[in-house]
Amino acid sequence: MSRGRRVVPDVLAAVDLGSNSFHMVVARHSHGQLLIVDRLREMVRLAAGLDDSGRLEDAAMERALRCLERFGQRLRAMHAGSVRVVGTNALRRAKRKRWFLERARAALGHPIEIISGQEEARLIYSGVAHTSPFSTDKRLVIDIGGGSTEIVIGQGFEPVLLESLSVGCVGLTTTCFPDGRISAKRFERARTAVRLELEPVLEAYRKLGWQEAFGSSGTVRILGEVVRRLYPDSPRITLDNLRSLSERVTAAGHVDDLELPDVDTDRAPVFASGLAILLELVESLGIDRVRVAEGAMREGLLYDLVGRLTDEDARVRSVRAMEKRYHVDEQQAERVEATAVALLAQAEAAWGLEDPLAELILRWAARLHEIGLDIAHSKYHRHGAYLLEHADMPGFPREEQQVLAALVGAHRRQLAFDALEDLMPPWDRHAESLIVLLRLAVLLHRGRSPQPLPDIRLEVRGRSLQLTLPQRWMRDHPLTLEDLDQERAYLKAVGFRLQFSSSATRSS
Repeated sequence: MSRGRRVVPDVLAAVDLGSNSFHMVVARHSHGQLLIVDRLREMVRLAAGLDDSGRLEDAAMERALRCLERFGQRLRAMHAGSVRVVGTNALRRAKRKRWFLERARAALGHPIEIISGQEEARLIYSGVAHTSPFSTDKRLVIDIGGGSTEIVIGQGFEPVLLESLSVGCVGLTTTCFPDGRISAKRFERARTAVRLELEPVLEAYRKLGWQEAFGSSGTVRILGEVVRRLYPDSPRITLDNLRSLSERVTAAGHVDDLELPDVDTDRAPVFASGLAILLELVESLGIDRVRVAEGAMREGLLYDLVGRLTDEDARVRSVRAMEKRYHVDEQQAERVEATAVALLAQAEAAWGLEDPLAELILRWAARLHEIGLDIAHSKYHRHGAYLLEHADMPGFPREEQQVLAALVGAHRRQLAFDALEDLMPPWDRHAESLIVLLRLAVLLHRGRSPQPLPDIRLEVRGRSLQLTLPQRWMRDHPLTLEDLDQERAYLKAVGFRLQFSSSATRSS
């Protein structure tokens, strides 16, 4: 589904823009293995910088941008050949964030993907599975972040059940411990908030079951260290140890009075809420023991990045799954895909579409453009766009999914580009061009004939297109000429000029 397997660079990097901390991990790829060569972590508290209207406050943006400038300097110094940067809960919730994302991209030198909670959970599980001894047992993985908590059951390297709970240590601190005071009543209120989030999915997790439970990322790691130091005779994260620790924390009365090993001034303000989340999960799920995992989402990002560069791209699996689920006519999809890519090859230089992702998205849109037919024929392109925008599609960051939905939703009938206004550059412009190419490919295969198309030449200059087809083929397909004439009117309405011709006659 692409131009061929790409070479994995020697140095790769992953950047996790979490709600509480920003993390960067750099690895060297050698003989099929990833060797971590550098890690950076800075406490940014992005979620704490969201005001009541959901906008990022200036101070939070400045902290984030200064951090990203430092990360960018390190990436350039280490000559990272491939980098993935993802934003999680805080950036999912943030309103009017385009200005910040553009500055963040400039500071870091790489675009930022905002991923869904489900995708975050998938990457977390991948990071834990790839850095733990391989096992065929089912594993439960818990990751407590600043803005959300992910719980996953998986087997081997594949997640089976994923959930992202809308409760994290930063948000819970703001709600239950805003002034730093800690009491038994406030702690119980925090646990209740977690219980309410967990309740709708609790039975599904109990029913599926697991053999081992792991906790990843900073909150669980710090809790593990505290338990090990305070209870050396039983240095494990268990229900009894977490209960004892909660009594000690509530007795302190205030975050400033927490006298706990390994809890520094950065971690202290959110420690009680992180403890409340883990305690409630352990008790409600009936977990005997939580092991502290070596890996987390950033390691999952690295392994996912290697997969994208080889033959294990999770996005390809998601597209194939959508094809099967919505009973796509595979032969028709393959015909449209081949023609769309052939047109792209003739237009990419003039339209600046050399980015390999442009071809991938066009391919996927061609393969999925008819999924809406499984719902209804009328307005099926809109049904398809809705499915693609709102479905859980492992491997896809939110913006890629939005671009894919935009292409499918605009592949036929009257055309408007309103849905593209919220896309980040350069995809707000690229999507227009890809939509035009997809529309032409669909139009040329409207008859669903298994016969291959003749040689078709496409020349583009700015927003003008010249399509040239063999004279005999045009004569034998009068309905296609009618469709092209209608398409010319559709494209004119959005500022594109389409001409089509044969070697003997011209129509314009």
